[in-house]
Order: sequence, then structure tokens, then C-alpha cells
Amino acid sequence: MSVIATVAPEVPVKLHKTDFQSDQEVRWCPGCGDYAILAAAQQVFAKLGVPRHKYVMVSGIGCSSRFPYYVNTYGFHTIHGRAPAVATGIKMANPDLHVWVITGDGDALSIGGNHLIHALRRNVDLKILLFNNRIYGLTKGQYSPTSEVGKVTKSTPFGSLDQPVNPISLALAAEATFVARTADIYIPHMQDILTQAAAHKGSVFIEILQNCIIFNDGAFKDTTDRAMRDDKQVMLEHGKPLVYGKNRDRGLRQRGLDLEVVELGKNGVTEKDLLVHDAFAESQALAYVLSRVEDPVPMGIFRNVTRSSFETRAHAQIAAMKEKFGPGNLDKLLKGGETWMVK
Repeated sequence: MSVIATVAPEVPVKLHKTDFQSDQEVRWCPGCGDYAILAAAQQVFAKLGVPRHKYVMVSGIGCSSRFPYYVNTYGFHTIHGRAPAVATGIKMANPDLHVWVITGDGDALSIGGNHLIHALRRNVDLKILLFNNRIYGLTKGQYSPTSEVGKVTKSTPFGSLDQPVNPISLALAAEATFVARTADIYIPHMQDILTQAAAHKGSVFIEILQNCIIFNDGAFKDTTDRAMRDDKQVMLEHGKPLVYGKNRDRGLRQRGLDLEVVELGKNGVTEKDLLVHDAFAESQALAYVLSRVEDPVPMGIFRNVTRSSFETRAHAQIAAMKEKFGPGNLDKLLKGGETWMVK
């Protein structure tokens, strides 16, 4: 018995956000950034016009991993770090499904790091949303793989010694074909990225800067606070120079293998001297260099390229082998070759 190998054409249906709200009480801490992410996702799902029974939400362990309970679709709450593996199995078994993986910085980048890397490099058609709050929130405030050096927590009372993982750099190095960053408080921006991610065929990785109001409040305040964010972040727009600042008077210029901050109008520098963002570049080299920039913090789509997805290649191979060798016989396979009886 073979798995489903074809993808049926979508028939748009009219849906509303409320159609994606389950009957479960949403139980996150008051003020948690997860509420905004959930609402944004439900809005986007409704606008896409994809029937609810074609969605599957898959999560691991952590605060973010309650997500499947709150979205009125199919869902799996799996085990710690293994959500990408389970999601890969779902997508392989039924490529017709829209599979979204909800994970956190601890779940995905610690115990789940290996599963995340291989799902991305294989280009499985999964939409992976990583909620990054730089802390283990569900287990009450231990440092996580993205916590900054010197971070004082219950598990690092004298400060963390670990060099933090850069989620965007990791995803780009793993050859993910769609890589982006947004923040829980940027609702229109987040919805736009989720919409573009939904249209992408292949591995999607979106880092969402998310505030844990209880155990790591203000983790991204220097980047997202309204009073300073214009000077602390650069918005990535394909085909446009990397300009930022309250007065739009600063930018990023390529200097060898690095990027440098320059002031427009100083020493003859103009927008023509700045790096023009190319989200569709086949090579991820410049996107990777951009991911290493910490001041200003790049926000938006780093990479969006087209390659055949893993499940497409796998089912094509299965079809080719059936054509060459026939449908096969499971009983013959089990009893053929070198076999022995265990008594």
C-alpha cells in the first residue's frame, strides 16, 4: 500500500479568524508575546483560503508548543526537540497537507538541533516558526541556547559562559530555502512574512523575537522598543538599499567579506554605495554575512529561493522504482535473502 504521491489542487474557501480558534482556553502568562503570534497566524490562515482539514500544527515541548491546542486544525504535540522529525513523516505520508512546526529556542536549538538542521537541509516543505525569547520559560527561567554571554539565570547564577546560537545563521548554513526574522509586536510585518512563507514550497525558517514577560522581560527591548527601534534595526526589502535610522541617514555598506555601518552624506557616501538586498540570490553568502550583523538588527526575509522539496524528490524516486521493478511484494521481501528463524 503506497503513500499519497500527488498534491491535489487547492480550492479556495472563505474562512475567518474565528474558524481557526479552538474551544480550548488559551493559557499563557498575561502579556506573553505568544498571544500576538497566535492571533497573527490565525488571521493569515483564514486569508489563505485553505480548508482547515489540510493544516497540521506540530510542536515539541515548551510554552510555544501549546500552539496546536489553540488552532482548530489537526495537530500533534510531540516530544522535546522532535517536532521536525514528526512533521517530516506527516509531509512524506501526505504531501497535500500544510504542515507548520511551532517550536522555541530551547526546544529547537538544544535537544532538537539535529532534527532542525536536517529538516532544513533536506528542504522538506515545512513552515518552522521558532519563538525566540532567550530563556527556558516553561521550566521557570533557565538559560537557553540563545541567551547572551553573562546571562544570570537559575541555572547560571554567576552568568552564562556559552556563546549563543544565532538562529538565522544556523538556518542559512543548513541551506534552508526561506529564512526570515520578525517580532511578536510587529503584527502586519509578521503577517506579511507568514503569508509569503505559506506560498513557499520548501523549508521555511522564521525566527520570531518573542517576549517572556515573566522570566526574561525586555529581552529585545533595545531592538523593538518604539523609541529606539528605527536606530537599532534595518528592514530587509528585496531590491532596496539597506538604509535605516530615524532620519534614514545610515546604512550598511559591503567592505570585503563584512558589512560596515556608514553615515549617508558623510565623506561623500550616498545610497548608491550601500548594499542592495537580494532575497532571491541563489547563494546564501551575503545573507549569512547579514545575519551576523548585531547593530542594527536585520528584520525581514534574508533568503527566498526555489528548489525541489524533499517529499517531491522522494515520491518521484518511489514512482521511478515502481516503474522499473514493479509494485513489489512485502511478503517476498521479508522472507527473501538472508533470513533466519529465532527460537
